[in-house]
Amino acid sequence: MAIELTADIDATITATRWRSLKLYNGYRIVIALMFVIMQSTIGEGTSPLNSEKDLFFNLVLGYLVFSCISAAFTWLEKPNIDLNLPAQIIIDIIFIILLMHAQQDDGVGVGLLLIITIASASLISEGRLALFYAALATIGILIEQTYRMLIIGRLAENYTGAVMLSLSCFATAWLAHSLARRMQQSELLASQRGLDVINLAQINALITHEMQDGVLVVDHNLHIKHHNMQAKNLLDLDSSDADNWQGDSLNKISPEISKMLQIWMHETEPPENTQPNILKLNTLSRELRLRFLPVNDNRQQGAVIFIEDWSQMQIQAHQVKLAALGRLTANIAHEIRNPLSAISHANQLLQEEEDINTANQRMLQIIGDNVQRVDQIIKDVLELNRRDRTNQEMIHLENFMTDFYTQFCAVEKIPPQCFKLVLSAPDAVISFDRRHLNQVLWNLCKNGWRHSQQNENSLVLSVSAKTQTVQIEINDDGSGIPECVRSHLFEPFFTTEKSGTGLGLYIARELADANGAKLQHKTPSKTSAPNIGTQFIIYLKKA
Repeated sequence: MAIELTADIDATITATRWRSLKLYNGYRIVIALMFVIMQSTIGEGTSPLNSEKDLFFNLVLGYLVFSCISAAFTWLEKPNIDLNLPAQIIIDIIFIILLMHAQQDDGVGVGLLLIITIASASLISEGRLALFYAALATIGILIEQTYRMLIIGRLAENYTGAVMLSLSCFATAWLAHSLARRMQQSELLASQRGLDVINLAQINALITHEMQDGVLVVDHNLHIKHHNMQAKNLLDLDSSDADNWQGDSLNKISPEISKMLQIWMHETEPPENTQPNILKLNTLSRELRLRFLPVNDNRQQGAVIFIEDWSQMQIQAHQVKLAALGRLTANIAHEIRNPLSAISHANQLLQEEEDINTANQRMLQIIGDNVQRVDQIIKDVLELNRRDRTNQEMIHLENFMTDFYTQFCAVEKIPPQCFKLVLSAPDAVISFDRRHLNQVLWNLCKNGWRHSQQNENSLVLSVSAKTQTVQIEINDDGSGIPECVRSHLFEPFFTTEKSGTGLGLYIARELADANGAKLQHKTPSKTSAPNIGTQFIIYLKKA
């Protein structure tokens, strides 16, 4: 990248030199035309420049022709500017000295053009050959002055004007050379700063690209100036849309974030104990945590928006807390099964005795029920520890749901008219572990049927599809889940049933997460859906 930047800078400098040379050619043509007009508009006799008219006019015509030819080559940018420029300047100096000679006086008037020529050449060539042009002009001036005195015989003339003009040429060349060196240093510093800025921009782009959080940079008009691909992934937008974000309005990309940003920008001071801004996208079953940082310490000038997957952070924190517990319970489960089997076997032997009274029989029954409950907990814990061992496959939902519906009604002895199956996505295909999906649906449907009124259409299993997602809903007409219980709904070992293990919903959500799906609970309003008590929704992505 540095090599490319250096090449771009060199090309820019060369283009600038060509433009400057074109301007100088325009100046030369204007001067030549002025001389031609002045010489053409006078009659016989001495010209306004006090020169030998015929010689001066011929030289001016030649100078005009040379100027036009030089302008043509300069416009075509041929040959190389390092050859083109010196050739033009040397011929320029020769023409100007000849014009000085054509004047009848000392020629200092026309000779002042040498100073402009040397200054222009020095600036265009960035100081190179500046003293050479001055030396060449000085030699020409002194030769012309000597020719006047010795050959033509103008003894009254002296070298004062020529010397002063020569000194002016050297002074101009030296000043132009110094100025050109300063310009070169400035250009070098600017190129280095440009390289640093580009490298810094690349580093920033790399950092933001590798970040797990989404980043959006927004100006005061809520136009997006920078973003990374993680922002597109978190907002679940197509990559084709994300490529065109630059300069787009934030309201077009995400109206919810735009509204929150406008509220934040108009706040004078952040309130005390401010909680992180949480934006929940229900359609994607995702919670996004937004952090706004002002640009230049001024909220009105724009903001940097950091987008974090808050639900994923909660899941990771939850998994970290349960990782040690999972390993511990798995080891304990294996150790418990041996004495539990002995207790179960002994209980069965005692139940086979003939002279057991009613009280002892009841005690043995309690022991057997609790042995089965502990054994079920052990099975659930062992199944939970195998949640990462998914064997995902392509599942055609219509066929799968039909088979599940038939099997569930048969095993749980549910009348078909009490359990309704609604399929609104006949072509939906997902990637999921078939055994896991069957277990998740079985747990949810079993809970729904147990808490429903068990009448006609008391339990409804429906499948619907959108552009990129599929939703599986399990609705029942029960009394619903109390508000005090909802916050603990997916916690392990939390149950309101006397014989429950408290792992059914927890395992269902963990298995859904392991397959890239989301399981959420929703309580519909009684006004919109009076016959629906509890609703669970599984959000899946299409394969």
